[in-house]
Amino acid sequence: MTEAAFPELPQKEAAIQFFSEDIDFEYPTPQIAQAWIEKVIELENCQLASVLNYIFCSDQYLHNLNIEYLNHDTLTDIITFPYSQPPLISGDIFISISRVRANAQQYQVPFQTELHRVMIHGILHLCGYLDKSTEEQQKMRSKENSSLELLSNYF
Repeated sequence: MTEAAFPELPQKEAAIQFFSEDIDFEYPTPQIAQAWIEKVIELENCQLASVLNYIFCSDQYLHNLNIEYLNHDTLTDIITFPYSQPPLISGDIFISISRVRANAQQYQVPFQTELHRVMIHGILHLCGYLDKSTEEQQKMRSKENSSLELLSNYF
């Protein structure tokens, strides 16, 4: 058979998308966030492989995912489901807006700052960073802080 018999399939465009589930929340500046997230991925020597979805949700929705998929009966602010291995980045990042609001109040930071910290935390997990040990947590926090500083260049 000739090459023409097997036409090349169209490539899926890599994209960062924002959704909400079980709550009324719309991320306010998606284009800025997309550019920022893509830059962080690039700085980590990774590449957006396909779709990366942010799903903003309620505590209950995320709690149910935590029980169903991770067997953790606890509240959390984020769960990241990777669909590829670094350096390729693809996945779903679920974020509880209620937890982010509570954490922002607890840590006395603006909601947007805490939301961005959690958003980039998910990206850093997809880039291969862990946060189980104290050393890993310190490295993760340092990367989060650097990424938040980078975000300030976009505003």
